[in-house]
Amino acid sequence: MKLYVYVLEARDLLVKETKGIFVDAHVKLEVGKYKCRTRVLKKTQNPVWNEEFEFRYVDMEEELIVSVVHKDDSGFFNVSRDLVGRVRIPVCSIVSEDNLTLPPTWFSLENPKAEKSAVKDSGKILLSLSLHGGSSSPSNDPLFPAHIKHKAVPSEGKHLVKSIGSRLGRLFNKNEEDSKSDSRTDDSSEVSCTVSDYEDCVDEPFSSCNFEEAIKLMQPRDNEREMPEDLEGGILIDQTYKISSTDLNRFLFMPNSQFRKDLAELQGTTDMQEGSWTWKSGEGSCLTRVVTYIKAATKLVKAVKATEEQTYVKANGREFAVMVTVCTPDVPYGNCFKIELLYRIIPGIELSSGEESARLIISWKVNFFQSTMMRGMIEGGARQGLRESFEQFADLLGKEIKPVDSSEQLDKEQMLASLQMEHQSDWQLAIEYFWNFTVLSTIVMALYITLHILLSGFGTQRSLEFRGLDLPDTFGELFASGVLFLQLERVFYMISHFIQARLRRGNDHGVKSQGDGWVLTVALVEGSNIASMDPAGLSDPYVVLSCNGKTRTSSVKLHTCDPQWNEILEFDATEEPPSVLDVEVFDFDGPFDQAASLGHAEINFLKHTSTELADIWVPLEGKLAQASQSKLHLRIFLDNNNGIETIKEYLTKMEKEAGTKLNLRSPHRNSTFQKLFGLPPEEFLINDFSCYLKRKMPLQGRLFLSARIVGFYANLFGHKTKFFFLWEDIEDVEVIPPSLASVGSPSLVIILRKGRGFDAKHGAKSQDEEGRLRFHFQSFVSFNVVSRTIMALWRTRTLNPEIKGKMEEDQQDQDERYVQIEDSGPFLGVEDANMLKVYSAELPLKMKSLMEMFDGGNLEHKVMAKSGCLNYTTTAWEVVRPDVFERQLSYKFNRNVSIFGGEVTSSQQKTRIGDGKGWIVDEVMILHDVPFGDHFRVHVRYQIETLTPMSTSPSHCQVYLGIAWLKNTNFQERMARNITDKFTNRLKDIFELAEREIIFTSELETFT
Repeated sequence: MKLYVYVLEARDLLVKETKGIFVDAHVKLEVGKYKCRTRVLKKTQNPVWNEEFEFRYVDMEEELIVSVVHKDDSGFFNVSRDLVGRVRIPVCSIVSEDNLTLPPTWFSLENPKAEKSAVKDSGKILLSLSLHGGSSSPSNDPLFPAHIKHKAVPSEGKHLVKSIGSRLGRLFNKNEEDSKSDSRTDDSSEVSCTVSDYEDCVDEPFSSCNFEEAIKLMQPRDNEREMPEDLEGGILIDQTYKISSTDLNRFLFMPNSQFRKDLAELQGTTDMQEGSWTWKSGEGSCLTRVVTYIKAATKLVKAVKATEEQTYVKANGREFAVMVTVCTPDVPYGNCFKIELLYRIIPGIELSSGEESARLIISWKVNFFQSTMMRGMIEGGARQGLRESFEQFADLLGKEIKPVDSSEQLDKEQMLASLQMEHQSDWQLAIEYFWNFTVLSTIVMALYITLHILLSGFGTQRSLEFRGLDLPDTFGELFASGVLFLQLERVFYMISHFIQARLRRGNDHGVKSQGDGWVLTVALVEGSNIASMDPAGLSDPYVVLSCNGKTRTSSVKLHTCDPQWNEILEFDATEEPPSVLDVEVFDFDGPFDQAASLGHAEINFLKHTSTELADIWVPLEGKLAQASQSKLHLRIFLDNNNGIETIKEYLTKMEKEAGTKLNLRSPHRNSTFQKLFGLPPEEFLINDFSCYLKRKMPLQGRLFLSARIVGFYANLFGHKTKFFFLWEDIEDVEVIPPSLASVGSPSLVIILRKGRGFDAKHGAKSQDEEGRLRFHFQSFVSFNVVSRTIMALWRTRTLNPEIKGKMEEDQQDQDERYVQIEDSGPFLGVEDANMLKVYSAELPLKMKSLMEMFDGGNLEHKVMAKSGCLNYTTTAWEVVRPDVFERQLSYKFNRNVSIFGGEVTSSQQKTRIGDGKGWIVDEVMILHDVPFGDHFRVHVRYQIETLTPMSTSPSHCQVYLGIAWLKNTNFQERMARNITDKFTNRLKDIFELAEREIIFTSELETFT
């Protein structure tokens, strides 16, 4: 049998205090009479050797002795050596391992020479062992960069002469060696990996790593390592392919890759030389290699030599990240910068065929070593060259590996159906929630005591006991009763909490979209690490989604930082595709509370593919969210349920707004436009115009207008300039009259909102003091047509009159629906509400004037509108019985009153006080579209009367407030406090407004 020993690295090596904290370490291996050892690594406590040793004709009864030795260079003949630690491994122990191979394992080193009182643990060493019966090595390409095979032990005389000669040579060059050793680091140990003085094995040249085995070796240490973020320069490729992530990584980066050779031939690259993958030592070992080639000449740059250093920063078997640093010192200013590329390979989405897919994302940036005035030009040239190069890369890769088509992905219905199937049953949730020590111990304790009571029977009465009253006889019985009571109370709280959480459903979950056009569907799956403002560390989160002026609200999840929603929220159809989706997470604290934000995010549909949106984790912004690393898991689908008719209707409407003919563009032109700016397939071109972009130097190009963006593209002698921004990003559009500077042509200035459009900053002429970007366009063939079209599209996207009209129609339907209140009446259960006086005042107003607040007239509508009521409608008073009248109201709170903007339907009863001195108005309010709105009703009683029989006497007004609870909830006390505070302030504001309006009206009548 042959024994192969892989000596990888060691950590935390310890030597005697007199030797200092650094170790000049090497490893000695012994199996029977055979001996080998590694090279010496100087001045390190964590040496990395990565060497392989071969022992032939090993007896199974022998043991491997691994000794780590500290070498002291102070002696002339280098004979001073200290044992750091030793480990003994029986050879027979390897037989029980799979494939007769012990994977990389850490062994603790013990120093048998240490004093009994001292700690014998002297560090640890990483080894891998393998037994093989054949005559060949376990792999043709060894896994580690040194492959050393054992041979017979040479004579000591020969080694002694070799040692003396080597030592004398070092002494004569001592000064030079000392200066070099000071600058030598742990990672450069390979430079000084010469054969040791007493070398017992033949030293062979370093060979290349076995690629697949090396990737496997990186997996354990990379499982905890985070995947790096995309580089800030931008995305060059983001595509999903029909291949596993492991196979795609091997296809792109394995040694002698045929794809790399084909790509070099396609791009005209010559003299390409790929170095071997080798281990790079340091804080974390990683694979690296160097590739050199001569890049083909372009229109602006001659053929130059380039050097790439490729390094794996993550490889855990499923996800791979390779950082590539490209140096081109021969180009102008080439010594000032390096180009960095990041290849990220991650598992893709599940395909309908069940096959695996992998997503390849390549990003870039320019890393400048020193400042230069040519920075902008260097970045622009690099951007253009990289995009052209990687367009060829993507085309060739698409021919070799089939990209994933949208038809092969799981469609919307399948993904949403799978989402709904992920809901756990109530029984499963109950088992998970109640399967804990508290519940189990309570059940066991209750059964035990119940069984004891049944078996003990009736006892005799003692002390102060009498028939029907059995008191604890000992302190032990009293303690047991107290513990059982506390346990039962805790279990009861858990049961009620669970029931409330299960009964609560989302406000907009399951509400289907209305109308024809672009329908946005958002599946809110889950949240992770949601921030908490509660001292207990848990929050009550809910999510508000906003798009095109519409909002959708999720349900509230109680006491969790990792909520599971699995809710589907749909937005009504619109004529144009939406641009952004605003997401905000709030902490619930009562239906009228200005809820605290736990984080927010904006999803730009134009910067994500449909594949990404179908399964996306969105990191939340904000101080709390960023500190907690909060994120939401969403699945977003944007569909056109009316096909091409939606686009035609939209263009027809824009023709009326712009006053010019707008034609539907051909599919080929639309596809070219989408590819030019990297837009999703639903984006359609409306019009494009030739113009000049005014910067320091005018640049001729074309201005493109689509439903969601304004884009510009120019190509000047191969130097391409392109950018785009959203219509919603525009704050103002100005027209500058013709001038000498604009060569007699009017200019169009587009001003973006503060903090918006920074992706297009390179196209802006200036940035004002407020941080807004300004874009200047001029020299249009027909300036009037361009300005009218841009103004019409901008008004449509920002003001959105169509959506406002639709909201008014919906509100009218709601008004008609809410006016018809059921005869069973919301007054049922009014007596259950405990009334609390919240307002009392003596007003210098006639009772008749004050009662106009309840007659549905101009005063009532004006006051309620100023107090935050939208679409306020009332019915006429109807006689229910003598001196008892009833009417219904409906309105909607604005966002200043309630963050939810809930709708209110209420019923009022007006009753005359017995002595005829005043009125009592009872009102029961039902709140819709607010969390827990179905759990309570708000009862308000207004008591208005005169103090004296005289008609001009002041009025005394008292208001009482009560809450009738229809369902129990753990938040009852907090919600009651919130509702009481909000309505107390609101009622006070209403009567103050009424007093001012009545006095102002009376004074106006007197004046006229």
